Formats: sequence, C-alpha cells, structure tokens
Amino acid sequence: MSTPPPEPAAPGGAPPPLASDCALFLDIDGTLLTHAETPDAVYVDDALRELLERLQRFCGGALALVSGRAVADVDALFEPLVLPVAGQHGVERRDLSGHIQRLPFPEEHLRQVAQRFAAFKARHPGVVFEDKGHSLALHFRLAPQLEREVRMLVEHAVADLGGDFELQAGKMVVELKPGGHDKGSAVEAYMAEPPFAGRKPVFIGDDLTDEYGFATAQRLGGHAVKVGEGETVADWRLPDVGAVRNWLAGAVK
Repeated sequence: MSTPPPEPAAPGGAPPPLASDCALFLDIDGTLLTHAETPDAVYVDDALRELLERLQRFCGGALALVSGRAVADVDALFEPLVLPVAGQHGVERRDLSGHIQRLPFPEEHLRQVAQRFAAFKARHPGVVFEDKGHSLALHFRLAPQLEREVRMLVEHAVADLGGDFELQAGKMVVELKPGGHDKGSAVEAYMAEPPFAGRKPVFIGDDLTDEYGFATAQRLGGHAVKVGEGETVADWRLPDVGAVRNWLAGAVK
C-alpha cells in the first residue's frame, strides 16, 4: 500500500495550464462525471470521450482513469473508448498495452460476505449494494440515516476476514476491498512503466479515496487537484465537474 497521505493542507486556487510532459490520472465519479443517486445512473457523453482521446494524444499516451469502479464497468461507460484503467481502487489495473493485473484474494470468503451485504440491502430500502467482483460497496446516498449501520456492517466484515481485506470510506459509500492496494499504489505502478515513466504525474479527484493518489503524485514530483470542498493534501482546487472539464479542455484547444 502507498504511504498514507500527510496532514491536510489548504490548496491554492485553480491549477496552472496542463503541460504536455505530464502523466494524467483522472478519477471518474465526482471528477469527470457528476455523482448520481446510484452508480449505474451516470451518463458519459460523446464530448467527454472526445476530450479524453485528445488529452491522451496530448500526454503522449500517458493518461489513465483511476476509479473505485471495476475495469469492466469503466469500459462499459466509455465504450468504444478503451484507456488504461485502474479499477476497484487499484485492485485491478490495465496498462496501455491492454494487459490487466488483478490482485489475488480469498474469493470464497468474499462471496460469503457478499450474501450478508445483499441481505442487508434487501432489508433496508435506499441502500445500494454493488458487487464489483474483487470488492463490495454499500451506497447510502438514498438513505443517509443508515450511515452508521452500514459502516458497522463493513467493519464487522473486515474483522471477520482478517488482514486480507480493509474498509474504504468514500462519499456516501463504504467499501470492503482487498488490502494492500489503493489509488496511490496504482499511480506508482503506472509511473514505473511507459509511457508514464519520466513524466510529471498530475492526479485529479474529489473523494477521500483520491487522497492516496494525491500524495503519491506529489511524492513523485507532480501535482494534485482537488475537486469540490473538503480538507485535502492537494496543491490546487477546482469547484466542480464542469470546471474540471473546462480546465482539461483548455490544454487541447
């Protein structure tokens, strides 16, 4: 796992223009797409696909999506565009050549927990259960009063599973994922291989899970951009998804 982020700092304003020698790492939900009530309610427009294609050329191919979603889910969203993707917070990762690495994990144990999470979801309207294969997520955006119960359920699952899994909190979601990987470790892996190696990493994200990516990008001599409000270790801040897209588009006019 990458080093935990340092203490939050007060980020500056809008970041400077994006340089072509960067390696660009982009979160999806809350960064490129506005958060929706459920994970499957988001929509990727053709303008965003075209923007990402132009940015990938601008960066010499060194662009990756780094998401809590599974790689297959990201591909379905952005089809027919296929990009390097780190999914499930770095548990699976596809490089530029198309090779996918997946972290081994005790699948039988996770399937047992998945049954418990599905039963909890069935008893609590408004809770959304997302089975990503290597990780499990319980969303409570539609039932915020259940936050404590959701977190306790995931904490108990972590205790039952031992050191193989860990809790990952996010915006209106709590996840159970294999331990040892996060968005920061995904960035580090990309930066050790072409076409990312030797470039300056720039990580853009909005959530707690992105703080690991921020810290790793900074440690490797790059920058981090926080989207929206909240404490962060990032250098810069953009207010919302629209501002992110406008800033990215400014580099490839």
